[in-house]
Amino acid sequence: MQARLSVRQILHPQSVGVIGASDDVGKFGGRIMHYLIKHGFPGTIVPVNPSRAEVRGVHAYPRIGDAPGPVDVCILAVPAAVLVQAVRECAEAGVGCCVVMTTGFAEIGPAGRARQDELEAIARTHGMRIVGPNCMGLINPHHALALTSSLVLEDGELARGRIGLISQSGALMVSIYDRARSADIGFSACVSLGNQSDVEICDVLEYMRDDPCTEAICLYVEGFRSPRRFLELASDCRRAGKPVLMVKSGRTEAGVRAALSHTASLAGSYRVLASACAERGVLLMDDVDDMVRAADALLRWGVPGGDGVAVLSPSGGGAAVMIDRISERGLRPAVFGEATRVRLAEHLGPTFIGNPIDLGGRLDSGAAGLGGELVRVLAGDPDVGVLCVLLTTAPGFVAVARGIGEALLAAAKPFVLSVTPGTSADAPRTVLRKIGCPYYDHADSALRVLGTLLEARRLGAVVAVETVRPGGLPATDAVLPTGRLTEPEVKQLVARYGVPVGEERVCADVEAAVKAATAIGFPVALKPVCRALVHKSDIGAVRLGLGSVEALRDAWAEVMTAVHRALPDATIEGGVVQQMHRGELELIMGVRRDPQFGPVLVVGAGGVLAELLDDVTVALAPVGVARVMEMLRGLKVWPLLDGWRGRPKLDVAAVADAACRLSWLANDLGDRLVDLELNPLLVGREDEGMVAVDGRGAVE
Repeated sequence: MQARLSVRQILHPQSVGVIGASDDVGKFGGRIMHYLIKHGFPGTIVPVNPSRAEVRGVHAYPRIGDAPGPVDVCILAVPAAVLVQAVRECAEAGVGCCVVMTTGFAEIGPAGRARQDELEAIARTHGMRIVGPNCMGLINPHHALALTSSLVLEDGELARGRIGLISQSGALMVSIYDRARSADIGFSACVSLGNQSDVEICDVLEYMRDDPCTEAICLYVEGFRSPRRFLELASDCRRAGKPVLMVKSGRTEAGVRAALSHTASLAGSYRVLASACAERGVLLMDDVDDMVRAADALLRWGVPGGDGVAVLSPSGGGAAVMIDRISERGLRPAVFGEATRVRLAEHLGPTFIGNPIDLGGRLDSGAAGLGGELVRVLAGDPDVGVLCVLLTTAPGFVAVARGIGEALLAAAKPFVLSVTPGTSADAPRTVLRKIGCPYYDHADSALRVLGTLLEARRLGAVVAVETVRPGGLPATDAVLPTGRLTEPEVKQLVARYGVPVGEERVCADVEAAVKAATAIGFPVALKPVCRALVHKSDIGAVRLGLGSVEALRDAWAEVMTAVHRALPDATIEGGVVQQMHRGELELIMGVRRDPQFGPVLVVGAGGVLAELLDDVTVALAPVGVARVMEMLRGLKVWPLLDGWRGRPKLDVAAVADAACRLSWLANDLGDRLVDLELNPLLVGREDEGMVAVDGRGAVE
């Protein structure tokens, strides 16, 4: 078996084979040959075509095994029916890596999955690497490697730059590349991975982490093969000062289905992914082109020094709309200092010197260079972290664009510039390109990039804190339950981890329930104990505030009847009599196993409105108390926990401690965890604690 090539060797091959090479640029093999030669690949090109002795002036071979010496990388764009045999021949000839563009594998279902398994087996047996299948190949401008058939490589030179691009979608990769090149943005390497049968996202991310030509990394992801490894590498990139930006499909249920059908990837919970990424500084976006533009902006200016945004436009309406949209995104409009306002008053009327700036308020209607001068004034304000310019039509449009563009470039602060008109702005756009001033054709793009710059600033302030196991927890090898748990079993389990639960007793019949209630003290709550029943309140099987023996007896009969009616075949193990508790607020707290990232802690607004409000936050388990406090502050109900409008502050310290302990339970259960939920948690006032009054769960 040969030594497996590294990703660096795959992206810097000394020899490249083209299976199905052709002189016809209308064919995949013809275009690949054309681009390798056109863009000056410095290594050896090995065309493989059984019918030709020569392809595009290069000696061809009938089979890859006939070529002299092993070939580093072969690209295959042949029909699926003959692809497996072609890959086998490459492996037997000692080829280091096959880049498989052909489709019809795991993405189409079981038959394709079987064909892909065969590819993987061949590669493993011979120590050969595979990129793909179902990919669009590789582009490495710094090595003059154009290993793809995409027409975007027809015009111009390869776009060399500092951004690394990893994409599961091949067509999307070359589209991103083309759009970026049009904006004078280049790449260190672009890698399309398709189904990730062998070389996967993390392999390429690891290469880019260490690659001196790569200073920022952009990813389009449908699913991870190694989610935890991705997070570790993202942390490494953060420490290395390389921003990582990502667009992840599968954010919605429809997107999950699309991701599965496209590359047979498992799309996990986007909310979990977002939380994990935020902790590691990964910047999530929802547009692939703007992702690259944001990466370029970060490389140009770095992270903004402040979070205040100043808006300037020749249009008062445009400025007003932009400041509204900035505020709606949770970004902060800058507040100009007195010195700035004095300087602005030299050029603008007294009602025009606040944020946003409307050039229409100028005192001198003939001041063509006013836009640039005002940019310089705003850039000098200490509260302005980012400048946002919305360029609309204006008298002397070209001169205005040049003046503003030159001033923005000279400013020592990041900026986003949106040119909103259509063809009437072609001349200003030409001027901006000529002076090297980046701009956006749509305000949405400018806002996405603006938000990402400020998100990078916010995440840069997040300090990773080591999570320490709290005292008083069971040993990590303690025996934990299995199967679907009843509510009392859930409470017994979380109580072992230090989560407060109320007093309760499981009773086999109504007489035992009466004795239990008398011992606990009225009023009490009554619920059935039934493993098959998940949501007791949905079928009317919860009775609260029972203040007497008679009320308890009646409730027992009603609860048992409700269960029998809803689940005729279910086994009822009795009823549980519980102490009644009061609280100022209901929360939900739970843990579950995410299919990609493992144990996850969930905290949010609870009670019967938990699903309706959807006010929850998540984090990978285990977490520390400080991290839980961050989670709580991000909830919509945080003001109620923090004493909103004169209400008493609640015991968030008790909530944070309980959540931390529950997250360690999730960690200890590991892959055995299915889910476990405490809902509601009743939170008392400060120093009064909290108590879990209901729960459900399942453990494998």
